[in-house]
Amino acid sequence: MSNITGDNNQDESILPSFPPATQAQIIRSNQKDLQHITQLREQISDIIRNYLGSRWLYRREAEVELAANVLYSSITCLRATQTLGEEYVGMWAYSFNTKSLPSRKLRAALILLPGLPSYIHSKLSSQMANNSSLYTYLRALPAIVETAAEINLVFFYMTGTYYSLIKRIIGVRHISSILPDPNARPPSYSFLGILMCIRLLHRLYIFLDKQLKFLEPPPPAQPTNALALSDSQPLLAPQDGDIQQHQYIDTRSISDILVKQSEGSEVTVDPEVDEFTSLHIASIDPGLRVGRRCALCLEERTATTSTECGHLFCWGCIVGWGDEKV
Repeated sequence: MSNITGDNNQDESILPSFPPATQAQIIRSNQKDLQHITQLREQISDIIRNYLGSRWLYRREAEVELAANVLYSSITCLRATQTLGEEYVGMWAYSFNTKSLPSRKLRAALILLPGLPSYIHSKLSSQMANNSSLYTYLRALPAIVETAAEINLVFFYMTGTYYSLIKRIIGVRHISSILPDPNARPPSYSFLGILMCIRLLHRLYIFLDKQLKFLEPPPPAQPTNALALSDSQPLLAPQDGDIQQHQYIDTRSISDILVKQSEGSEVTVDPEVDEFTSLHIASIDPGLRVGRRCALCLEERTATTSTECGHLFCWGCIVGWGDEKV
């Protein structure tokens, strides 16, 4: 019996083990997955654009992006198989805690956590008032998550594990099916991690500097009477909220237009009953109406708005585009 036990221990000790995936494999795998997700999203967008139009697609862009990510991850991760990126570089995902393939719960987390929280955040932010305290926290949440993801990248470039913040939280790592070359030294990304760390420290310094200036006592109030002001005392600049309340477009307050736009952003407006134009759209020649297209939604413009460069857009389209770029 002792000989058999000793033989079994020797057999277990010589069982082959897979090496951890290298940083280059993990980075290349992530790039390939993003490439395939982008192609899938473009194909879905083309189908929706052909059947429902560009305006519907523009208003449901967040849902399309979420659907593309969930569909791609469900076809691969949910079936406990490799993604196309992992198959391309020859690596597998495994649970660091159980030393086995990820369970169904972990695979479901890998599918939903990357995209679902940001989608819910965008929907909640659009439905809340700008002056609510919860809206203030929700507005700062994306910057916090982005900073946490950058800190995670710094640790990845230093240590070589957990390229994704989600995988670090749930404990999913990667192993390689390709044996390392003992005569070749893998590339190091530590210098890139140092550069990212320096950038994060610079951003932290700017943030703390702004907070300290904010805590400083405000200067004494200047007199508001124009007769009491001297030539060397400039008038106080109005705040953004005051500008919106006291400026008008065609006898309409800018703040009222913004509120109405946010409430009716999901409603398609018929150009012939557009209340934000003085033109009688129904009497315009159809050949001329073809030229009244928005450069963003490619539909006939409603609430026509001109930028400084002279291009014409729908008010809702250009406001939505500006919100995405902020």
